[in-house]
Amino acid sequence: MDNETTSEIPTIEVDEIMQMIPHRYPFLLIDRVKDVVLDTSAVGIKNVTVNEPFFQGHFPGHPIMPGVLLIEAMAQTSAVLVIKTTGKVAGSVVYFMTVDNARFRKPVRPGDQVKLHVEKVRNRGNVWKFKGEARVDGKLMAEAAYSAMIVDS
Repeated sequence: MDNETTSEIPTIEVDEIMQMIPHRYPFLLIDRVKDVVLDTSAVGIKNVTVNEPFFQGHFPGHPIMPGVLLIEAMAQTSAVLVIKTTGKVAGSVVYFMTVDNARFRKPVRPGDQVKLHVEKVRNRGNVWKFKGEARVDGKLMAEAAYSAMIVDS
């Protein structure tokens, strides 16, 4: 079991993600999670399409994914990492506690594939702190540090 804790696990597809976290369309903001290293890091994938509901108003004629949704996508990736690491059963919920040092570098647009690189900074009990980056084609689009609490329902 110790080897599994430090090893990479296979890609987690959307059907398994939905078993792990409660988010659903239109607020499920990750399509898959890959490169998972338990208790350490993961990479979420978000395929951004012009059909996303937020593009209707953000902004007509110049669609840009809202920065706060990039942070939410990072948090959802982190929640999958926490659930996979702890083995918590379905029904656990992860709540934001803080968001620090958020920076939005470049706009994310329809057609982009966002890779959400999240890394655990530390955890104490049910409180976890992460740093995350949203990248498109290797370019940094957004970054933030954030903490969250896992709560059993």
